[in-house]
Amino acid sequence: MVLFITNRVLNEGPTPVNPDGSFALPRSIGFALSNNQAEQSVYFCRRNAQNEYIEIGSQTFFSELKSANVQQILLFLHGFNSLPETNIFPKVEELQALFDQKSAGYILVIPLIWPSDNDFGVVQDYFDDQKAADASDFAFMRLFEKFLGWREENSTLEDPCLKRVNILAHSLGNRVLRGALNRAVQYYQMHGLPLIFRNTFMAAADVVNEALESRQEGQFIPQTARNLVVYHAADDLALRSSKVANGINSISSPRLGHTGPAWMDRVPKNVYAFDCADFNNSYDSPLGHGYFDKAEDGSPGLVFDHMWECIRTGRVPVEVPGARTQILTNRFWLEG
Repeated sequence: MVLFITNRVLNEGPTPVNPDGSFALPRSIGFALSNNQAEQSVYFCRRNAQNEYIEIGSQTFFSELKSANVQQILLFLHGFNSLPETNIFPKVEELQALFDQKSAGYILVIPLIWPSDNDFGVVQDYFDDQKAADASDFAFMRLFEKFLGWREENSTLEDPCLKRVNILAHSLGNRVLRGALNRAVQYYQMHGLPLIFRNTFMAAADVVNEALESRQEGQFIPQTARNLVVYHAADDLALRSSKVANGINSISSPRLGHTGPAWMDRVPKNVYAFDCADFNNSYDSPLGHGYFDKAEDGSPGLVFDHMWECIRTGRVPVEVPGARTQILTNRFWLEG
């Protein structure tokens, strides 16, 4: 069983409403995979088995999260060229298994599924998915607002929810995160966003490398996290496709997932950057883009183990005390 949230078009259409105004839930649903439109609403769901999905609604969803026998949550915003049963749910199961190897029942992985496509040709696919990611901002803005409202209602001394929430955004998933937070500030949180995540992990991020600076497009991402960790690799070939796709619109700024932040002295002090170019292509050949989970032998990779340490301790391991950038080459935090 996997809990998930999506703004993909469903075969059954929008959530039905009862005469009294309440939602007619639960209901069985299926993905309209040939329709790549981004819905402006989000659906809170449960996957019971392959291709068997139930929409359960936000209140039931958050209640199940609260009662789940885990200590932390990891939201997973997938990247481009990802379909639910072909790519996303297998990746979630893989991540969950890796975390359970570390400590069974400690973390629950929850995918946030936006309408990525499966076109032929990596450049065309990236361009189409980029548009879908950008169009998903309103839907996932609503998710964060629903979560903040639910958290406020459940922050009582009698029955508090103590689970920490982390988020891993891969590739174009970082554009969804960026857009959702920007829309949240625009429409609901005009004075700035509260702390939402213990750790935000931006892996192979397809946003410009100035994005995390003040007054830039991703300025609210650091504001919502205790720690923000960027994993980047200069020879990520999928991000080169992003530059080609963006070149169509005469926009070709370096990507955060290629270089890390352009200027570390211009980003908040909770931002860290790790260069993964020594292993990204051996972990994920030939693109060198999906290097955040397993090593080539199937064991937990360097980025995964680093993320685990961040989640476990609430602190970002760096080899040199006080440093915020590093070439990631070994598990230095285990030494001594």
